[in-house]
Amino acid sequence: MTDRYAVFGNPISHSKSPQIHAMFAKETGQSLSYEAILAPLEGFAEAVAAFMAEGGRGANVTVPFKEQAFALSDELSDDARIAGAVNTLIKLPDGRLRGDNTDGMGLVADLIRHGVELSGKRVLLVGAGGAARGALLPLVRAGAKLTISNRTLSKAEALAALCPEANIELIEGSQIRSAFDVIINSTSASLSGDLPALSASAIDNQTVCYDMMYGAKPTVFNEWAQSLGAKACIDGLGMLVGQAAESFYLWRKVRPNAAPVLQTLRQSLISGV
Repeated sequence: MTDRYAVFGNPISHSKSPQIHAMFAKETGQSLSYEAILAPLEGFAEAVAAFMAEGGRGANVTVPFKEQAFALSDELSDDARIAGAVNTLIKLPDGRLRGDNTDGMGLVADLIRHGVELSGKRVLLVGAGGAARGALLPLVRAGAKLTISNRTLSKAEALAALCPEANIELIEGSQIRSAFDVIINSTSASLSGDLPALSASAIDNQTVCYDMMYGAKPTVFNEWAQSLGAKACIDGLGMLVGQAAESFYLWRKVRPNAAPVLQTLRQSLISGV
């Protein structure tokens, strides 16, 4: 029987996960099926239970169900526990569910793929929402010297408190007076054409800027960073593929090559197909 995997969300028709995992399976020679499942807003747990009972081996979870997947998991990885959300469910041999979160691992993998050094570098994480929570532990593990900037200070304080051993600094964006090595925009401001409240002093010609959003054209944040002379501006498409690659590895113990998949998705994005 072919191993079954799926992504649960609502809505779900926009998801690129079936395309990504089909390419991973072909590249690695793994026999599996992967489908997109539209779960009812009030019936996520039941939908997952039915899928697993019918032979499901694992699943990805996207909005708005990541927190419900966290609550549904019988055990959690450290990344999921810190993130407070689960994007990957793994069916254990005894039938229980293990929850993991690969979003931050995908981010770090994409930065490394671009040759960005993180260990010992001053990294500014902009935002303190779910995307920032998912990125926190992988960035700390990579050795980044983290500073968090968020419009609401109390949320930044709460995020920093999740990793007290990392000595994370907090700063108001408008008060930044020196450039960072890396700036990661975890907010969704680019979707509405807005910029996060950051001083231009945060960026110089050695700063790598990363926007977790992506599109056919450069995001507003990356256009702004480029106008300030940033060393490099990277969007989040590689993070999307990277987190999927981590999920694939957790399920299959085979690590796919994300590069050709990313190239295919980029071409598709640009051509509008």
